[in-house]
Amino acid sequence: MKNLTKIIGLLVISLLVLSSCGGKDIVKSGYMAGAPTWVLKGSGAFEDDRGKVFYGVGSASGIRNHALLRSTSDNRARNELAKVFEVYTSSLMKDYAASTTAADPNVTSEEQHVEQAIKTVTSATLSGVEIIDRWQADTGELFALARLDLDSFKDALKKAKNLNAKARDYIRENAERLHDELEKEESKIQKK
Repeated sequence: MKNLTKIIGLLVISLLVLSSCGGKDIVKSGYMAGAPTWVLKGSGAFEDDRGKVFYGVGSASGIRNHALLRSTSDNRARNELAKVFEVYTSSLMKDYAASTTAADPNVTSEEQHVEQAIKTVTSATLSGVEIIDRWQADTGELFALARLDLDSFKDALKKAKNLNAKARDYIRENAERLHDELEKEESKIQKK
C-alpha cells in the first residue's frame, strides 16, 4: 500500500510537469532545451491574451521533499514578482591584482583576488498573485511562474482597508505607468 501511494504520487507529479509544458512555447536548444520559454524570459512586465500582467519566475533545487521543493520555488517566484515593484540593493566589490618580477624579467608571479557582496531586500504585500505554471528540469530544479494581473491588482487596491484613500489612489494611478515603463525597458534590453 505504501509503494502504491508513492507510485500514484509520482504519476500525479509527472502528469503535472508534463501538462505544464503542453501547448506552450518551448526552448528549442541549449542547456534548457524543452523548457517553457518563460523559464528563460524571467520576471517583468508583459502583455498576454488577458491584458497587462506582471510575472515572477522562481526556482529551487536540491530539496528531496517535493512539497517543500514546490513551496520554495513558488515563494521564490512570488518574491521575484515583488522585486518588479520595489527592491533595495547595495553592492560592494573588491578587486586586487598584482604582478611581481624578480631577477629574471621573463619570470613573473601573478596573483588576483576578487570579492563581491550584494545585498537585496524586497518587502511587498501583493494581493491576487497566483502560481500559474511549474516546470521541472532533468536536473531536478523546479521552476514556478507567478502572475499578477494589473486589473486584479487595481481592484485589490480598491478593497484594501488598511490604506488611506490618498495612498490607494497614488498606487492605482502609478501602477499603469510602472507597467508601461518596465515594458519599455525590457524591450530595449531584448533588442540588444
